[in-house]
Amino acid sequence: MLLNLHGYGPSILEGTLLTLKVSVISLIIAMVLGFTGAMFKLSKSRILNFISQSYTTIIRGIPDLVLMLLIFFGGQVMLNQIAPKFGYDSYIDVNPFIAGVLTIGFIFGAYMTETFRGAILAVSPGQLEAGYAFGMGKIKVFFRILFPQMMRHALPGFGNNFLVLIKSTALVSIIGLDDMVRKASIASGSTRLPFTFYFAVAIIYLIITSCSGVVLSWLDRKYSVGVLKG
Repeated sequence: MLLNLHGYGPSILEGTLLTLKVSVISLIIAMVLGFTGAMFKLSKSRILNFISQSYTTIIRGIPDLVLMLLIFFGGQVMLNQIAPKFGYDSYIDVNPFIAGVLTIGFIFGAYMTETFRGAILAVSPGQLEAGYAFGMGKIKVFFRILFPQMMRHALPGFGNNFLVLIKSTALVSIIGLDDMVRKASIASGSTRLPFTFYFAVAIIYLIITSCSGVVLSWLDRKYSVGVLKG
């Protein structure tokens, strides 16, 4: 990097690796919750529909920062109030990494729910019926027919959510996790050069999102093979 980081380069790099780790684990959690939520919304069960609708409505209606603070600080207080009732008297200190990835995954799971739901609905039911008519089981129909086409329809929204998720990892710095934003904050406080370090972090985020965009474009081409685009 051309910027003079005054010896804080390795520290920023360490924070970058942690940011990538938070992004990947949060994405996995978001995908699992998103697909589960989509299945709940498409279910004939009113209870499952209600659970999924409540989840997406509440999460999308509360700012990410508020949720991060609520889950980390509020969750810690709640755990320490409940634990003594089960005979556990020691103080419970919530791990910032666990709280961070769970919160970000939980937040973006709500957005992924709507993305996957719309993608599943976009697949023609006739194709699924044709698969069953050919003697395919539910698992084979899912992986051979539904999933590839669902991914093609989901990728635009999925890509947008993933890029926003990456940028939202900056929120974990407020709960004490040593990601690159927090590392930059410490470095700028020591050197009194905030522009230098936050500009470096901005460039790193831009590189990460740009590389992610390349991967998403590759996935779009992969799942669009044989599809005519007007």
